[in-house]
Amino acid sequence: MTAGTAADATADAAADVWLPIPADEITGLPDPSTTGLTYRFWDGGPDLPADPARCAFYVVPYMKGMEIAVRPMAAMTSLRVVQTLSAGVDHVTPGLADAPPGVALCNARGVHESSTAELTLALILASLRGIPGFVRGQDREEWRGGFYPALADKSVLIVGYGSIGAAIEDRLTPFECARVMRVARSSRTTERGPVHALTDLPALLPQADVVVLSTPLTADTHHLAGAEFLARMKDGALLVNVARGPVVDTKALLAETETGRITAALDVTDPEPLPAGHPLWHAPGVLISPHVGGSTSAFLPRAKRLIADQLTRFTTGEPLRNVVLTTG
Repeated sequence: MTAGTAADATADAAADVWLPIPADEITGLPDPSTTGLTYRFWDGGPDLPADPARCAFYVVPYMKGMEIAVRPMAAMTSLRVVQTLSAGVDHVTPGLADAPPGVALCNARGVHESSTAELTLALILASLRGIPGFVRGQDREEWRGGFYPALADKSVLIVGYGSIGAAIEDRLTPFECARVMRVARSSRTTERGPVHALTDLPALLPQADVVVLSTPLTADTHHLAGAEFLARMKDGALLVNVARGPVVDTKALLAETETGRITAALDVTDPEPLPAGHPLWHAPGVLISPHVGGSTSAFLPRAKRLIADQLTRFTTGEPLRNVVLTTG
């Protein structure tokens, strides 16, 4: 976003900002009297807050799904910025098909890393140490003693080494893992060690005791964890998905877990929400949480800070943060 573009947008009479959080609950928003912005509250309800054609800055309602996210976008002819409050943007990109050129799509990098990494470790530890079985045993007043796998001395493979992947490794460090391997779209070097390209996955998968998926959902990662991927995982390995449901081929995962060869911990599923009666609910060795990686007490204050900072940048002409793409 250039200074000229921001100035043009805010000087335009159609300079509404749609927020899924009431403006009076966000500290640090630019002053409407000096910027020309008008704040409109819309959290995805059936009634739109104003004429979408006047919206210049659209903050997408959080966790309301693609249908709601894109519903007003076709009519947003003055749109300059789309800001998600999620790390992923796959639920918004279809709405940009008819957007005017120069619209910046920004994600919520910096908002969800800590919460998602916390849940990742919770899922790993709960799955390895048998916590779901202990809870069922408590319900039945059964004492389920025995030996269970530890995270210590395990090798962990993180597939999708962006800011969330790095935050997961931060939290793995105290657990004395034997090795942490990292994979991203392309290879690079970090202070912690090499990040391998996706093309290296076939060689890395058989080495991992725990495989964590934290990659964005793209055409390249749709069903990335399919039959071939899962077959390369070692016997007894744990698959953890905190990315998007369709990164995993559900049919292929069920085929592997039904044999007991691997286990899984899933914060996201395909389909989602997982309907009653779906075989994933009762698949052996599968732990499911209902897509709550980012839905914690840490979300709201961080989301508000991001919105205030981005709108300040928008009105002053500073570069926006977290730009994923700009329409052409």
